This record gives sequence, structure tokens and C-alpha cells, in this order.
Amino acid sequence: MLLLIQYTLIFASVLILVALGGCFSEHSGVINIGLEGIMVMGALGGALMLRFLSPDTPAILIILLVMLASIACGMIYSLLLAVAAINFKADQTLVGTALNLLGTAAAVVVVRAINMASDPNNVSSTVSYIATKKALLVRIGGFEFNWFMLVALLALIISYVVLYKTRFGLRLMACGEHPQAADSVGINVQKMRYAGVLISGLLGGLGGIVYITAGVSEWKFENGVAGFGFLALAVMIFGQWKPVNIGLAALLFGLFRALSNVYTGFGALVALHIPSTVYNMLPYIISLVVLAFTSQKSRAPKAEGIPYDKGQR
Repeated sequence: MLLLIQYTLIFASVLILVALGGCFSEHSGVINIGLEGIMVMGALGGALMLRFLSPDTPAILIILLVMLASIACGMIYSLLLAVAAINFKADQTLVGTALNLLGTAAAVVVVRAINMASDPNNVSSTVSYIATKKALLVRIGGFEFNWFMLVALLALIISYVVLYKTRFGLRLMACGEHPQAADSVGINVQKMRYAGVLISGLLGGLGGIVYITAGVSEWKFENGVAGFGFLALAVMIFGQWKPVNIGLAALLFGLFRALSNVYTGFGALVALHIPSTVYNMLPYIISLVVLAFTSQKSRAPKAEGIPYDKGQR
């Protein structure tokens, strides 16, 4: 049971971070379908930092440097979406799809180049971080606490405060609901949308490194992040673009994802003789079912996905 709780919390942490990233972007008026690609790039930055840091580095410094590397890569990569969608008014769905395809391919090329530089015969896309990953974990009895669980909780609280209790958050949401009205009272819509997309890059990049360090000590970047970016979008929609609801939805989806890791420890589940692949599919099946029944009641920001035209009223 402890193992189920452990995996539920770590997968929920991933979903919270990435879904909150999508939440900020869409509240500003930009649809971020590219969360999957942003996660991959954030994971790449964090994984390479873990690989090249010395195991003797203080744990707190390892955590901070890994977070900074993931955040930097996620934000830089999200700039591609910001420039294309805000400056060039490109179709946001197409740009996001392109970012997802490019992210995994670029990560594989970078990792293979680094591996071949140290060993010409090593053409794998795997990054190993066995020794330094221990800095992220604290053993509490039979429970393995990951510091990223705390990071996700803090991100949830901060997001709620920023969106609903600060001038910045209210202005950001105004740009996603009625940008013309926001512009008429002196709010710079382009700057606010840039801020929303960059914040989504920050949180999405963090979510990427949390995902690839959940339960494993190396990652093969050819696998991308196994659709977790799209699962986070489902969590965001199910959570109605509200931080508290997103947190609760993430726990639900995280539970079903955790089952695929620990179902062998439950005799009742083993007795059902259900193939392991079904458990791997569960979170995605649940997302389809949930969205099918709740999407009609979803209320997205009114101006999301619509390029802002200053001359339009």
C-alpha cells in the first residue's frame, strides 16, 4: 500500500506541474499542445545535469541545479511557441504538435552526440544518473519521499495565490477572456501572453525531470515521456483550469498510473489475470471516459487559441 501511495504522489506531482503549466498558458490565451515536447526538453536538461554532477555534491545543490537546468530548457523551448503564436499569429495547435515531434527527436540527437563523444561505439539515447538521483530521495520508513513532491505542492499553492490573489494573475486571466478589453485599460496583452507561455515552459520542464526520475535511474529518450503531456492536458480540462481542481484530478489520474507499477503486489488484482499492458493503458482510458462525460460542461478561457489583433473590437 505504501508503494501505491508513493507512486501515486510522484505521478500526481508530474501531472500537477505540467497541468498548471498548461493552465497559465491557456489563461493568457495561448493553447499549449506542446507540453509533451517541453517536458522532454526539461527532462533532457535535468538528466544531463544529474549525469555530469559529482555524487559528492551536496544534495541541496544537486536539487537546485537540476531544477534550474530543467526550468531553463523548458522556458527556452517554450519560446518557440510564444514567438510563433504571439508574434507571427501561427496556428497554436499546429505549432504545439510540431514542438512535440521536434522535442523527442532533438533530445535523441543531443544525447547520442554526447554519448558518442565519450564512446564512439555508444549510439544509445540513454542517460544514466544512478548515483546523483539519490539526492532527490529521502527514506521515511518504508516510504520513499521525493523532494519533487514538495515542489509540486508548493507550485499548486503558489499558482492559486498568483492567479486569484495578485494583480498579475487577474491581468493574465483577463488576456485569456477578453484581450481587447484588457488592452483598453492599459494591459500589454503580448507581454502577458509571453509570461503565460514562459511559465508553462517553467512548470512543464520541471514536470519532465520529475517524470523520468520517478522510479528509474536512467532514461531512454527515444521513449519521450509516454504521452504524459497529453494526460496533463486532460487533467487541466477535467480540473476546469483551476489549480485546486487540477490537484484533485492529478491525484485521481496518478492513482491509475501508479497501478501499472504496483499491481503485482495486490493479490486480488493478480488473480484477475489482466495483462500488464491493460494497467499501462488505464490512465489514458480513464482520461477518455472522464473527458467524454465532462467536456460539455468545460468552460475554457474564451479567447484561448485566438491570435490577438489590436485593431479588432
